[in-house]
Amino acid sequence: MAGKKATKVSRAAYEKELLRLQTELVKLQEWVRAEEARLVVIFEGRDAAGKGGTIKRVAEHLNPRVARIAALPKPTERERTQWYFQRYVEQLPAAGEIVLFDRSWYNRAGVEHVMGFCTKEEYQLFLRQCPIFERMLVEDGILLRKYWFSVSDSEQQERFRRRLEDPLRRWKLSPMDLESLTHWEAYSRAKDEMMVHTDITEAPWYVVESDDKRRARLNMIAHLLASVPYHEVPPPVLELPERPASTGYERPPRDLRTYVPDHAAGL
Repeated sequence: MAGKKATKVSRAAYEKELLRLQTELVKLQEWVRAEEARLVVIFEGRDAAGKGGTIKRVAEHLNPRVARIAALPKPTERERTQWYFQRYVEQLPAAGEIVLFDRSWYNRAGVEHVMGFCTKEEYQLFLRQCPIFERMLVEDGILLRKYWFSVSDSEQQERFRRRLEDPLRRWKLSPMDLESLTHWEAYSRAKDEMMVHTDITEAPWYVVESDDKRRARLNMIAHLLASVPYHEVPPPVLELPERPASTGYERPPRDLRTYVPDHAAGL
């Protein structure tokens, strides 16, 4: 599809295929739990590239005790004195767990580098250590998948505009997000440099074209499912027990409790 303008995915087709893929994600989850596998999925890309919406659809029907979203805030003063990867290591999955990184250790190769939040020496050290770190994760048995969501400058700007006008989504924008518009080429160069050093055989980058959010979500989830050798795990056989006969319990009078007012009655 590269170089060719794809048609928009209709809402009906999108919702039907999304439901099918989400059903498969539940099967993947049960396989991870049964096999005591460890799965890490990294979501990276420019601001408003569609990472958050995709993560939401991936996790929507999964058990939060199995599949966890890691979206770390800026490091504390103490964390700034630690080995850079240390606070991310604490987020890695144990056996039978999935961790979805909404941004990850690649902050250092992107926003920290472009905006001057790290030194040149810290940036160069990251580029040297990151492939080693990821090889260690893979060698230890972690399934590591890395997705870069690629959005055009015009589409990013339009999404920013819509967020500014939408009171339900305005919280997604920060002054730094808007400032990124003035650093488009710097972020592009940083991404290219990052890819040169960290697109390794053991943990390659997969680019998701995300100007069409529906298409991006379907493509990313389908690729993730195809990349993991999972199989359906038969669920335990469950039967609803019969309710035992009453032993005389009576519910206390309603006026002894404080109930939520019936707001819906006025609609």
